[in-house]
Amino acid sequence: MPLLTADDVHLSFGETTALRGASLHVYAGEVLALMGPSGSGKSTLLHCLAGILTPGAGSIRYGDRDLARMSDAERSTLRRGEFGFVFQFGQLVPELTCLENVALPLRLAGAGRRDAQRSAATWLERLEVADLAGKRPGQVSGGQGQRVAVARALVTEPAVIFADEPTGALDSLNGELVMKLFIAAARDTGAAVVLVTHEPRVAAYSDREAVVRDGRVREQEPAR
Repeated sequence: MPLLTADDVHLSFGETTALRGASLHVYAGEVLALMGPSGSGKSTLLHCLAGILTPGAGSIRYGDRDLARMSDAERSTLRRGEFGFVFQFGQLVPELTCLENVALPLRLAGAGRRDAQRSAATWLERLEVADLAGKRPGQVSGGQGQRVAVARALVTEPAVIFADEPTGALDSLNGELVMKLFIAAARDTGAAVVLVTHEPRVAAYSDREAVVRDGRVREQEPAR
């Protein structure tokens, strides 16, 4: 059974149609790349899958739960605990240290400061940026900051990680390092990864691809 399913999803912003009957399946533990040209609807679809946007028609199901039938508070709880996020520019909190940024999702979920920072330190080490624990985001490079962001996404050990152009702001060398560490860590935890990219070298890390074009999806079948 799929872990996450989009079924005939439609979504418009005013008179602009972003999704036109998009359907997609995400299976536990897989890495799925959403590919397509700019403006095709791939990031919009990712935001629907993550419960950030609510479709105008169609459904998004996570296991046996329909995200549209959940309250805002329930979706927020889901995103804090069972979903992780990696964005193109990291979106780290500039006032917090790298250690505090990684610990933040645990603190929001109710973990004590010491336990949260202990887990955060472990994930910084796994992403090979333990030496940055006491630094603030403005004191680290783009590639280092993105590895901190990956650690933050993984610290709660979510079931699904949504990554929107995670290497889009990096040079090719740093991008490869981020992807190598990111995907290895996700596979170690068993998390599924939904990866938006237009770069074939990034999509090469995936198990399969789905192409989004004009708000519709052409999905590659999973290997049997």
